[in-house]
Amino acid sequence: MNIIIASPMKKIVMLLVVVSIAFAACSDKTKFVISGKFENATPKSQVYLYSIDNANQTVIDSTVLSDKGEFKFTNSTPDVDFYKIKIDKSEYILIAKNGDAIKLEADLADKSLSYKLSGAAEADKLEELNKTKNQFLAKQAALEATFEQNVASQPQNRDAIVNQMKPELIKVNDSLVNYVLKFAMDNTGSLAGFYAISSLNPSDYEQEMITYADKIKNNFNKNQAVTSFLVRMAKLKAVQVGQTAPDFTMNTIDSKTIKLSSLRGKYVMLDFWASWCQPCRQENPNVVKMFNKYKGKNFTILSISLDKDAAAWKQAVIADGLTWTHASELQDFESPTVRMYQVEAIPASFILDPSGKIIAKNLRGEDLDVFLGKTLR
Repeated sequence: MNIIIASPMKKIVMLLVVVSIAFAACSDKTKFVISGKFENATPKSQVYLYSIDNANQTVIDSTVLSDKGEFKFTNSTPDVDFYKIKIDKSEYILIAKNGDAIKLEADLADKSLSYKLSGAAEADKLEELNKTKNQFLAKQAALEATFEQNVASQPQNRDAIVNQMKPELIKVNDSLVNYVLKFAMDNTGSLAGFYAISSLNPSDYEQEMITYADKIKNNFNKNQAVTSFLVRMAKLKAVQVGQTAPDFTMNTIDSKTIKLSSLRGKYVMLDFWASWCQPCRQENPNVVKMFNKYKGKNFTILSISLDKDAAAWKQAVIADGLTWTHASELQDFESPTVRMYQVEAIPASFILDPSGKIIAKNLRGEDLDVFLGKTLR
């Protein structure tokens, strides 16, 4: 019988083959794995895995924490998508696709709900975003705590303290927003970038979001959240400065009808408001002032109410002395015209030139007066 003794090189090659086979057996590209550990968790607590479909969240799996606070989920997804881990009152967002092996670590005693992610490209990107955002948020929290302490010790100087600290708070907030926008633009191939820009208020960053939407319009075609975002941005793009205002016909407060295009030839301020909206009612005296000041210069106003209660709407018009044309579909934010103009908060306004082109949006107070003064000559 011949005895063959393998050389050291052959042994290494054989070991690498065994390891690669074992790794391939453990890495299932048809599923993703989310495992993790929670500090300060109650053993045997229930942990839930949610899928996130636009605003809808659905429990797709659950498990029980081990005595060491550990958990593990294995699931599958048609494409890269958002998921949420929930335990007690704590929730953690993550992104997963088949083939990922994601690790989540968090301390349930941490009120900031910060957490660590690792193990996959999207997880690493989301970790990068969260880590930097948390640094900015910590600065904000520290400044706010200092403000509260200073006011508590010097209540008589509250206004002076506000004036002193407000610039620093604005600076930190602006830095955070700039970081989020840059992160989104630098990561158009990652859902983490979409998650970043989705954290901003569309009313404040319309143009930035439209630009971002143009960059990702061919990405994530199977993701419903992204698809809904792109549809929404396309509609928002249609009511940006420079676009012709979409036409509509609406019932007026005196039971007649008005068509927006019938006002062509004049500068028109479309004013979206409601009787129940306190910021709207506070701005109304200024709108009255602007109407009286500029109505002789080819300027008029068409107010669109989001009221559902016709009596409350009519009463507010009389009480506030709003003497121009008023119309409403009495459907709140579900009004077709409100949705067409992508109005998500009120007061909101659009200024149209005589050709019907949008030339300004959401001007209030002195800004509205300055713009009209320069435009209506």
